Amino acid sequence: MATTTIAQPTGTRIDYTTALDQRTKMLILVGVLLSLFLSSLDQTIVSTALPRIVADLHGIELLAWVSTSYLLVSTTMVPIYGKLSDIYGRKIILLFGIAVFLVASMLCGISQNMLQLVIFRGIQGLGAAALTSTAFAIPADLFVPAERARYMGLFGAAFGLASVIGPFAGGLLTDLISWHWVFYVNLPVGLVALVFILLKMPKLDSGVRSPIDFFGAFTLVLAVVPLLLALTFDKNQHAWTSPLILGLLALSGVGLVLFIVAEKRAVAPILPLHLFRNRTYTLVNIIGVAVGATLFAAIFFLSLYLVNVLGVSATEAGTTLIPLTLSLVFGSVISSAIVQRIGRYKGAIIVGLIIMVASLIWLTTIQIDTSIWLVRVQMIALGLGLGPALPMLNLAIQNAVSREYVGAAVASRQFFQQIGQVLGSAVFGAVLTVTLTNLLVTNLAPIQAQLPPAMAAAFDPAMLRNGTAGGEGSTGEAANPVERISTAIEQRFTTQRDLLTQAIGSADPAAIQALQADPQTTPELRTLLEAVPTMPVEMRTQTLTQVLQNLDAAEATALREGQQLGQQIDVAIKHAFTDSIANIYRYAIVLAVISLVLAFFIPEIPLRRTSEPAHPVMTEI
Repeated sequence: MATTTIAQPTGTRIDYTTALDQRTKMLILVGVLLSLFLSSLDQTIVSTALPRIVADLHGIELLAWVSTSYLLVSTTMVPIYGKLSDIYGRKIILLFGIAVFLVASMLCGISQNMLQLVIFRGIQGLGAAALTSTAFAIPADLFVPAERARYMGLFGAAFGLASVIGPFAGGLLTDLISWHWVFYVNLPVGLVALVFILLKMPKLDSGVRSPIDFFGAFTLVLAVVPLLLALTFDKNQHAWTSPLILGLLALSGVGLVLFIVAEKRAVAPILPLHLFRNRTYTLVNIIGVAVGATLFAAIFFLSLYLVNVLGVSATEAGTTLIPLTLSLVFGSVISSAIVQRIGRYKGAIIVGLIIMVASLIWLTTIQIDTSIWLVRVQMIALGLGLGPALPMLNLAIQNAVSREYVGAAVASRQFFQQIGQVLGSAVFGAVLTVTLTNLLVTNLAPIQAQLPPAMAAAFDPAMLRNGTAGGEGSTGEAANPVERISTAIEQRFTTQRDLLTQAIGSADPAAIQALQADPQTTPELRTLLEAVPTMPVEMRTQTLTQVLQNLDAAEATALREGQQLGQQIDVAIKHAFTDSIANIYRYAIVLAVISLVLAFFIPEIPLRRTSEPAHPVMTEI
């Protein structure tokens, strides 16, 4: 039976916690925060420009891939960059990531079609993965665990600032200049970060060399990419049981087996499997998957609720999430300061997860008439839970592994959290589809029975589900049933009015025949139409006036009844959607409770006041 081979680095490890003075550490930290801000800004600034991009480049069928290609590459590369930064140092990987990111941003800005944009976004993801994987590992190089907690909140603040600025900047640049600038804006920010890091940051070279695990990298890609594709493909086009999805899942399974075999045999594995024997490492990564899925459910599906139930604009829905970001930053900074003072992080994780569970329970109470201000307060509560939990999970995993594995450990935590977000998208999306369809069928059945067949077909549950659940990209067909029914009634009466004018006023045989063939024509009107050809002109005029007056009265009655039915349909759809979203939050509560229970089993390892390197220490010349 194969045994795990733990990497034996060669060389002498550099201890930067003692080799660098405080001023240099602060300068490095500023450069790292700039890099993190750059990658975080890109995740939020592009979304508001997507409608304009599609209008300009066309190819709406590739719209989802603008985000998917970025996600595929960035998620897959995070653990690979984490290991490479352990081998070659953080600076070279960070500089490479910024350079790739900037080149890709420029290419995105000059894209001539959607396919080019999708490809260049994938290249952007290649650079972004290097930024995020190294950014969260560098504090472990600079500060001992007891001191590190003080700075963890700054990373949440950088992400929060980007989340607040991104949507507004994206909309402003798109409206005032063009969508191209949501990509070009990365260039000045990135160049500042690039020059700053190049000039101010030392090499952060570990001083230790290990061989690169090429086969492990290949098998990781083979395992992750098909899995992410299977999870992100539109299930309306490719069902879970389709040959494509099953084939991708099978290929991912084969890749996973090969990856495990490769990592067991590798001298310096990308994801050292022996780390899973570390209880903190394993528990934190499992919690990361659950929190990632929960976070996706809380944010994405809340946006759908805000747009499709409360009727706010996509921009206003984005601003409703700002309180979550601000409270997350506040919770992160405050918890970091407290942990720095008391030297214990487990309590912050548990308290944060308790608040997260409570806020998810609160979110299950949403109604079709919930105030948007109440939703904002609920977002504040959720942010206060995530704020302490996320950075302290990072700190826990850094504190639990030897320094030579910090990069791989931090990258793996980020990797598993992103996998959780994709899983949350797929699983909760499937739950929404099933629940929403069933509730629409139940809620609409008695109302559809009162509608003409053609109009009832327009409110088919499957059509409403696809139109409503699409959020910003939806067709909007289900947004206003009152307007749709009123328009249909007005069109029907306008057509009938034109036919009556031709049939009675002009004695047009074709119009008379069309009205007689209409099953909705009353017997009295049929009798009248039979006499029209023999009527004098003056009598036809008087008759037409009387018929049109009766038609106007009938239209007013039909509109009044139609509006009542439309309001009933609107309420039924909103109830179905609200109940479906609340149901998703119930599933998210289960994941959050599992995370909370697991957090109690995380060992409380005292924050070390030394780096405790595994190998002799030297300073960089």
